[in-house]
Amino acid sequence: MKQRKIIIIGAAGRDFHNFNVFYRGNPSYKVVAFTAAQIPDIAGRKYPAALAGSDYPDGIPIHAEEELEKLIKDLDADECVFCYSDVPYSHVMGLGARVNAAGADFSLLGHKHTMLKSTKPVIAVGAIRTGCGKSQTSRRIAEILLAKNLKVIAVRHPMPYGDLERQKVQRFATIDDLAKHNCTIEEMEEYEPHIARGNVIYAGVDYEAILRAAESDPNGCDVILWDGGNNDFPFFKPDLQVTVTDPHRAGHELSHYPGEVTLRIADVVVINKIDSAGFEDIQTVRRNIERVNPRATVVDAASTIKVENPDIIRGKRVLAIEDGPTLTHGNMKIGAGIVAARRFGASEIIDPRPFVVGRLEETFKTYPDIGTLLPAMGYGEQQMKDLSATIDRTDCDSVIIATPIDLTRVVKINKPCTRVEYSLQEIGQPTMDDILTDFIREKLGK
Repeated sequence: MKQRKIIIIGAAGRDFHNFNVFYRGNPSYKVVAFTAAQIPDIAGRKYPAALAGSDYPDGIPIHAEEELEKLIKDLDADECVFCYSDVPYSHVMGLGARVNAAGADFSLLGHKHTMLKSTKPVIAVGAIRTGCGKSQTSRRIAEILLAKNLKVIAVRHPMPYGDLERQKVQRFATIDDLAKHNCTIEEMEEYEPHIARGNVIYAGVDYEAILRAAESDPNGCDVILWDGGNNDFPFFKPDLQVTVTDPHRAGHELSHYPGEVTLRIADVVVINKIDSAGFEDIQTVRRNIERVNPRATVVDAASTIKVENPDIIRGKRVLAIEDGPTLTHGNMKIGAGIVAARRFGASEIIDPRPFVVGRLEETFKTYPDIGTLLPAMGYGEQQMKDLSATIDRTDCDSVIIATPIDLTRVVKINKPCTRVEYSLQEIGQPTMDDILTDFIREKLGK
């Protein structure tokens, strides 16, 4: 039987996982290329032979998505499979039209062929968009489980921006491990909050190997906590799927891929940010949950903020720095930094766009609707330098840092600054504690 030639359309995450679990070692298929989008500096590399397997002694080339039609023709591809997240349906089908017009089939892989089964109970956290509050929900779940004397091992959706072969399996138990693995700002933002709360977190490229390592972690493991990325559905088969929604983007739960998948498979749906969202938008989200997943338990929650030093905000002209991906492909225009600026009486929120330099200029050109926020882009050393230079150039009195990590630890900031921390606070019942108590009793007999 003739092998089907496959191009995997990806963004350095789901694409590698789908290859590993479905295409690697599969005699029916030959993956002839990956394409890359969303993340800078991925195109031009290779998925290494050591990870690709014996059928790919030279590895697999990674090209820019812009080259897709030419690749289909030059490589005589039969099929292109779409493997990245947090995009509107028009984007997905626009790519499908390009693929079909070039003569190839267009497909999506579901969770039947991509979820791995764990020997431990798995709680998975996902969302309908980037920036809904997955991380704070994951942290809240971890805190509850740790308080019940359970050993929690978190596993983060892939962020393989460095040496893929060396990143096959990564384990983070201390802050020093972040430097050991040469983590970018984006990686530190996801890993450091878990480490600070006392639980080990794994990430990397080969999630079969990562799962088995997590299950047998030297610190012990009672529960695996899948901490999702973007709005992707989990790589591990969950025993409890928690999906976070965002009424600031009401309706997106039914218009973005694969966010609607995470909503439809949810056991628990969190309506987050109800403290700052409009009533009608909250009701829209409620109606959409009821429409597509009426069996789910719904938890109402606020995204509460805590400011280290409000005096640095009060009456000042401030620059607000927020999580990068939330502002770029997440399309958010308000975050914890803006909320803090308004709540604590900033005289003005400064627009950073006249002051941006280097790679940050590219970011604002690619995502022109970011607005008066500065994304903490840090996919590499140059972006970190450009971020520092932009902050230094910006005509402001002070800086609000609303990123999950202490940005001053990795980026030089020569202005008065204060951090904003945010956490999940359930409103009314059921609470996450109620839900997890029942889950633990059922799965662990405790």
